[in-house]
Amino acid sequence: MAQAPAQAPAPAGTPAAARPIRWTRPATWPRDLLALAAYWCASRLLMLGMVRSGRAEQAVEVYRLYHSWYRVLRTGTFPVDDVTWQYPPGAALPMLAPGVLPFLTYLQGFVLLMLLVDAAVQAALVRVPYGRPGGSRHGAWLWALALPLLLGLPYGRYDLAATGLAVGALLLLPARPRAAGVLAGVGALVKVWPVLTLLGTPRGRTTRQAWTAAAVSALALLLVLAALFDHTFDFLHAQRGRGVEIESLGGSLLQVARLFGWSGRVELHYGSMEFLGPHVHRVSQLSLLLTVAAFGWLLLWRVRARRWTAATPYDAALTAVLLFTLTSRVISPQYLVWLIGLAAVCLTVEGTTQRPVALLLLPMTGITTLDFPLFFDAMQAGGWQPTAVILARNGLLLAAALWSAARLWRATAAPLPAAAPAPARHRPDRAPGTDADSNGDPVRVV
Repeated sequence: MAQAPAQAPAPAGTPAAARPIRWTRPATWPRDLLALAAYWCASRLLMLGMVRSGRAEQAVEVYRLYHSWYRVLRTGTFPVDDVTWQYPPGAALPMLAPGVLPFLTYLQGFVLLMLLVDAAVQAALVRVPYGRPGGSRHGAWLWALALPLLLGLPYGRYDLAATGLAVGALLLLPARPRAAGVLAGVGALVKVWPVLTLLGTPRGRTTRQAWTAAAVSALALLLVLAALFDHTFDFLHAQRGRGVEIESLGGSLLQVARLFGWSGRVELHYGSMEFLGPHVHRVSQLSLLLTVAAFGWLLLWRVRARRWTAATPYDAALTAVLLFTLTSRVISPQYLVWLIGLAAVCLTVEGTTQRPVALLLLPMTGITTLDFPLFFDAMQAGGWQPTAVILARNGLLLAAALWSAARLWRATAAPLPAAAPAPARHRPDRAPGTDADSNGDPVRVV
């Protein structure tokens, strides 16, 4: 058998995008990829500078709260009678992780690990367009641009770790559904919501493999943690006691009510600033009912969906997390990290329905930074300025959630419009019993 001729080297004038890319040699990267890498490095240095001194709020929370949990967890027990511990047992993993870096302080180790997660997500989003047809680098740019809008906050919360697991699960889903299920299952034990990344898996074998792997991995990790730690399920008591946080959708309504004389007050309650007073319990119950309604809509979508594309699992994950974020009794600023990560995954596929929703996240993230930390103290006291800020943020969140759900439904579950019949063309040379092919030439009908 004759040997295939060796491929000739690319001529000097070949465009950079057409040349083979070697990830270990930045000289082979396209110019836009080099620009993305330069921006990522510059923006992340600024983010690190915001937390390096240790005086920023996010640094204080890591050093005081996370570090206190770390000291308790090292003794083999979850925090006991601590209402601020409201996280699933898997949250112990990112809390304990800085301990593997004994040459750094707890704050330094935590921030470094979050930076590495950020870099891993960025690298995964960059590589997607080169590994599958129809890929796009828009997702990589969204992640790089949007995350710094939250200032140093992403490096001062462990939500970045949960987001990394969710992004990894979604990107692995098309080719390795079992591995995707494992990441989603671990993510569910870290912060619950990453399990929603499996909502849009195509019916059949992919769904069975992904959901089975998620259930097995979550159960295995739960059994290990229950064997290693005492009081594994104490977090459920604190979750039941949560009220209406001042930045939630219900909280923004109570902010408006306060302007018109409502007698409620704001206090530190279950680890966050919550409203206390008349009718707050009803607002909390309404939020729970809306969460149930959102879950019901997602189940209905899953049953009614008939059309799947490469983008459908990504789009469904973003829609689901938007709906659950919107209806939550707590909408903390770090929740935007989740939405940025899922929107970035959506934009890695050209056929996504969520492009305008992803772009809407940019102003939403900017306004969230106005809310926290700039207006947060004023919001506790009340007034028209902080109320306007939180109404604008939650208004954009409401618009994004409803728009996302509507676009997902139209693309996958809504009936297709009936196609108009094509007008018959008169061809006198066609013989009886024949039809025409795509070029107009007669073919025999069998």
